[in-house]
Amino acid sequence: MDLLRFFTAGNVDDGKSTLIGRLLYDSHSISTDIIETLTRQSKTRGENTTIDLALLTDGLRAEREQGITIDVAYKYFSTDKRKFIIADTPGHAQYTRNMFTGASTAQLAIILVDARNGITDQTKRHSIISATLGIPRVLLCINKMDLVAYSEERFNEIVSEYNVFSQLIGLNQVDFIPASALAGDNVVHRSERLDWFKGLPLLEYLETVETDQREQLEAARFQVQYVIRPQTENLHDYRGYAGSILSGEFHTGDEVQILPSGLTTRISRIESNLKDVPSAGKNQPIVMHLEDDLDVSRGNTIVPKNAAPVTERSLEATICWMDHAAFNSTQKFLLQQNSFRTKAVIKAVHSKIDIHSFRDLESDGSLNLNELAKVSIKTAEAVSFDPFRDLPKSGAFILINENTNQTVAAGVI
Repeated sequence: MDLLRFFTAGNVDDGKSTLIGRLLYDSHSISTDIIETLTRQSKTRGENTTIDLALLTDGLRAEREQGITIDVAYKYFSTDKRKFIIADTPGHAQYTRNMFTGASTAQLAIILVDARNGITDQTKRHSIISATLGIPRVLLCINKMDLVAYSEERFNEIVSEYNVFSQLIGLNQVDFIPASALAGDNVVHRSERLDWFKGLPLLEYLETVETDQREQLEAARFQVQYVIRPQTENLHDYRGYAGSILSGEFHTGDEVQILPSGLTTRISRIESNLKDVPSAGKNQPIVMHLEDDLDVSRGNTIVPKNAAPVTERSLEATICWMDHAAFNSTQKFLLQQNSFRTKAVIKAVHSKIDIHSFRDLESDGSLNLNELAKVSIKTAEAVSFDPFRDLPKSGAFILINENTNQTVAAGVI
């Protein structure tokens, strides 16, 4: 079944958690025992409604007590037509790092706007991060239409304003839906109070929206996670390379290249679930066998001979700084790209990105929590990568503090 990954973002109190709660509740994607638990919690909180739908995604007790969503809450559900993974990201400006993380694997961004307030700086910030990460499609969900008397005129005003802004930052595929998450209008069921809107309600939109067509064109990429050498009496000569295929397809007999060494060979066997298979595709865990006995280790990338990625020790990237401690130019890092890891340093901070205007700001060389910046990175070993916009899994990485082992930045190449 087809899978759609999307994330929600918006200002604080724009109704992100309520929207997802309504989506899950009205589509009957919640078990009876969870509904009973949430009903009790809602009554304890003194809610006027039978159930506080926002509790479905507010996963931390602290955030419930404060009435805000702090972390990225992931939810999984499915209908007869499609499976879904939702990331509900924070609305606060100081949690840009959480949104950057939640949005990095998404195929669709749902950005909520309060119909009373219209387009705000936060709306622009979330849109700019979507543009930076190359999210293929953006849906502007204009929520709380019940508080503007379901006004078609107000909806059209917001659509017109956002269309101008989205063109400035390069968002090409933008859709709009008016809704009221609290009242249930246009979330799962079409609303009679919004009968002037001829588009689809949210769930039907999610079930039918086209997913990223890039996946059909992605080159084959496989990164070794583990080298299997049992060296038992029965499997004396067994040598397999285990991992999940990052993109594309591999077939037995394919001529491949091992990176970064550049050595070439052919695939002799592909194992999946302890059985030999003629081919395997994206996200499938396999054990790959090669015709020649080559020096292949964890983190090496196996690719088609005639469709190799860039392999270099110098990277130009956009990063989001995630550490509470400011960047120090003498810092040394570990760059982690899937199972590949190497030592790295940030050679230069070229510019910072204004997340309200999308302009490049002159850099003073510093980096603070939640800031986005364009940087140059030098690595100890060559990194094999594709541009993030072409192949996200190959073009994304994190930087780890070598001393504390804490993730300090996430980046896209």
